Formats: sequence, C-alpha cells, structure tokens
Amino acid sequence: MESAFLKQINSPKDLRKLNKKQLSFLARELREFIIDIVSTKEGHLGASLGVTELTIALHYYFNTPYDQLIWDVGHQAYGHKILTGRRDNFETNRRLNGLSGFPKRSESEYDTFGVGHSSTSISAALGMALASQLKGEHKKKHIAVIGDASIASGMAFEGLNHAGVTSANLWVILNDNAIGIDPSVGALKEYLLKATVDKRPLQANMIEALNFHYSGPIDGHNFEELLGAFAEMEKVEGPKFLHVITKKGKGLQKAEEDQVKYHAPGKFDKRTGELIDTLDKNLPPKYQDVFGLTLLELAEKNEKIIGITPAMPTGSSLKYMMQKFPERALDVGIAEQHAVTLSAGMATQGMIVYCAIYSTFLQRAYDQVIHDVALQNLPVIFCIDRAGLVGEDGATHHGVFDIAYLRCIPNIIIASPSNASDLRNLLYTVSLGIENPIAIRYPRGRSQDKDWRKEFKKLELGKSKTLLSGNKIAVIAVGSCVADAKKAIQKTQDPSNFTLTDLIFIKPLDLDLIKKTLRQHQHILTVEDGSIKGGIGEEISRIALEENFAGKVESLGIPDKFIHQGTTEELKDLAGISNETIKNKLISML
Repeated sequence: MESAFLKQINSPKDLRKLNKKQLSFLARELREFIIDIVSTKEGHLGASLGVTELTIALHYYFNTPYDQLIWDVGHQAYGHKILTGRRDNFETNRRLNGLSGFPKRSESEYDTFGVGHSSTSISAALGMALASQLKGEHKKKHIAVIGDASIASGMAFEGLNHAGVTSANLWVILNDNAIGIDPSVGALKEYLLKATVDKRPLQANMIEALNFHYSGPIDGHNFEELLGAFAEMEKVEGPKFLHVITKKGKGLQKAEEDQVKYHAPGKFDKRTGELIDTLDKNLPPKYQDVFGLTLLELAEKNEKIIGITPAMPTGSSLKYMMQKFPERALDVGIAEQHAVTLSAGMATQGMIVYCAIYSTFLQRAYDQVIHDVALQNLPVIFCIDRAGLVGEDGATHHGVFDIAYLRCIPNIIIASPSNASDLRNLLYTVSLGIENPIAIRYPRGRSQDKDWRKEFKKLELGKSKTLLSGNKIAVIAVGSCVADAKKAIQKTQDPSNFTLTDLIFIKPLDLDLIKKTLRQHQHILTVEDGSIKGGIGEEISRIALEENFAGKVESLGIPDKFIHQGTTEELKDLAGISNETIKNKLISML
C-alpha cells in the first residue's frame, strides 16, 4: 500500500523535492503499490517492477514533461503513470473508460508518444529532438527507453543509423534485462549477455560506430549510478547511449524466478506471489493451444513442417513445437518483416511454413506479405492469432484490420474458423499441400468445443457451411462472431425466421452458397469481428447488387474508429457485435 513518500507525489515536481537518500524508500513503496493493484486488477507486472529505480531516476533528474520521455512498447510504464498524477485512479488501468495499459498522448502530457508495439521509441524521440532544434530549443532533452529485445528490431537500428549523423539532443537508454515477453534471441542478445556492470561490452564499438557516445553498463537499480551517469552524459553533445542492466520482476521473488509467466500473470497473492488459479480445469482449450498442439502433431509426421514466430513462442503456443523440434521451430525476435520473408525463403525450398504472428503485429510486415509472399504466390501459411477484439490491451493490440488489409491482396486465401475443430482441420488440410499463401485467423481466448482432438478431416478450401436454416433473414457470420450470431438467433421469439451461415472462407467466397442465400431470403445481415470498412459485409453487398437482390443487406462489424480497452464482452457490445446487439438488429429487420 502507498505510504509516507508515494502519497505525497502527484507529479514529478513533488518527486524532485525528495533528497537522494529518500529515493530508495520511494522505490520500495512504488513496487508495493504496483504489486498491490496488479495482484487483484491484473495487467503487466514484471516489466514495471524491473524499471522502478530507473523510472524514479528519470523523472527525478530530467525536467519532465519539458524534457520528453518516450517509453518503448510501454509494458514498463506503470510506475511512470503512478508518478505523473495517475496514482489515485491507477486501479482503473486497462478497464473500460479507465487508464490505458500503455502510454497514451490524450491521457497525460507526460505521455509524449503513444506506444504499444515495439521499437518505435528511438525514431519518435529523434523526430522530437530534430523538431526542437528547428524551434531553437537546443537544451530540451529527448529520452528513449528501449529494451534489449526491442532494440534488436530493424526499426530501432534505422533510428540509430539516422540519429548518428545528427547533432540531436537524443538520449537512448538501453534497459537490458535479457528478456522481452519471452527470452531475447539473436546475435545481439549473445553480445549483451557478455556485458556486466562496469565491464565494457563488445557492442559498445557498434554503438560508437553509429556516432553515439556510449556509457555503461551500469546497475539500473542503483540510484547513485543512474544519477551519476546522467550527469556525466549531459556533458556530451549530440546523441548519447546509456546501457543499464536491470532484472525484470525485481522485488517479487516469483516474478524474478519466472519472468515469462509474471510478464502478465493474472491474479496472484501479493505477499507470496503465488498465482491464484481460478480456472475450471474442464474448460475448452485456448485457440493458441489448439494451433500449437496441432502443429506439433503434424510436425511429428512431416519433417518439412517449419514453425516461425517473431518473439511470440509462448503467446502463440509455438513453444510446444520448439521444445520437441527446436531446429524446425524458430523464434526470430521482434522482427515481423524478417519473419515473413524468412518464411517465404523457406517456402521456395519446398518447406511447409507456418508463420505464427498476432494480427496486430502482421501489420508491421504488410509489404513483405504483398511483395515477398503473395506476388510470388508462395504457399506460406499465416497463422494469425489474436484476430478481432482482444480486450484490455486496447487499440494497439486489437486485430480488427486483417480482413480489410488482406482481402485486397491477390493470390491469398483467407480463412476464419469459428471453432477449434475447424482450426485443427484447416491446419491439417494446408499441410497436405497448397498452391497459394493462406491466412488462417483466429481469436484470443478459448474455443467452445472441448472435444476438438478428433481424427483429422480434410476441408474443401473456399466452402462455407449452413448451421441453421430459416426462411426470412440470412445471417452470414465470420469467425468468433458465429457463436454470438447463433446465440442471438436462439434468443429471438422464432428462430425459424433465420438462416445462419458460417462463412469460414473470406477469400475465396463460396459464391454458390451466397447466391443461393440471396435467392431464398428477404434480407441479409453480415457480422464480422473486423473493420466494417473494407470488410466482408461490403463484398456481400456488392454481390447482392450484382445479383439484383431486392432486399436489404445490413452489416455489423467494428465501426470506423479505434476501440480502446475493456473486457472483450464490453467491447463487443460497444462495437455492436455482441449477441444482444445482434439479436436487437435481427428483430428490427423482421
């Protein structure tokens, strides 16, 4: 709970009134406060605990918000939020109409740049610094805090490369804890592992080759070292780089011991750190586990199967295959562009490549999907996790644009299975050989079918199926919306009024079934968990126009605005695709 020092701090101005000896007491209180809230409200834990001293030191030394502090990704910004006037409503973090789980410009003047995806901080901070130069604000400092996993991404190096030929007042602080969400990977990580406090690492030469002044490594939990390093660096003109070594999860033993699990652990006992297991053991599986376990099963029978993920082996459940076939299941780090083109390269050699990537992160490799995969018609299998609304992570993480941004690409097949069995069978079907790239999108969370591990069944690509047959209104639904549409129909007074089609394949469409549906019904309602702009509803409307359909085609989907944080059910209701809102729409259409 907050006590003597933390309760006095409503802004960094209050923090700067403390003497240096009091900062360690504040750090202890800040950690306790974060643990106290996250243990019951959930959220990202380990990252913020690991930068507690660094966060305090940054706001203590620099004149924020005039000096601009930019966090990379933002998992680690809880302490920053608490110290910058959001302590009293921090319990609303990640909740509907509450604080965002990530820095957000509209939330506070101290959140100088909105983040959520990795490796953007250096480019953003450099942009701010160059703008300050043009405005004559040469003493204004711009501080990017980036982790060892994020700095290995191509965009971070693009920013470093540009910054090195400028005289910008740019500070890059490397928060080195050897882990992102999963352990860091790659050659740069191997260099970083050789670094210890006060031992100059080999990568210092690389940073200095980019015209940065390099300092460190220093202990990121030691205020004397942090503040001393800041003071020394201030004497240097131009871009500067400070290497700080920290421990993710510091201050909670369980979080230090299992950094992957305690990245976002759910509810836990704040005294012991023990997780509070509230899950029913008989629940159906998560979609990610259906993917991961099925892929392992297929890989055991086919040596050509390869799994690739950009830094999401746990989140995507590629970890199961990695444990058994580490040479065929690859984590390439936070490098989405590389992951896609690497997959394309392997596909040219006859490998069956499953590229497991979150919908929101595939956006970062859009050109590679078009230029390196689709244009060459290479049969890469994109396994797109977290499609649709994802809940509390909010706007930066919702996978609501994939239907729209993939549908316009030639050659690509797009599938959106509505249940675990169809996902499993799709993964099997494409393992038998395909001539085109395919995107298989599935949501975050649990499926509804427990009995999913049946004998494999080959699916016919491009074929939809009718789940309910009625005589007035046809509902054509996609992916996770199929279950909500079915519930909505069953809630109406007379379900026999409605037909329900599980589209399954967004591209190519099952035109025969759609044309038959248009002939046999008065009206059509489409429901999708993606953007209404560019979505499948627009395509069905186009077909209806071509077929001279006399009735109405109405569409439900994610409206043309960014949806922020909340539970998935709250956000579905807000977007108008919950079973209750679908039911109301159906009743109004009768």
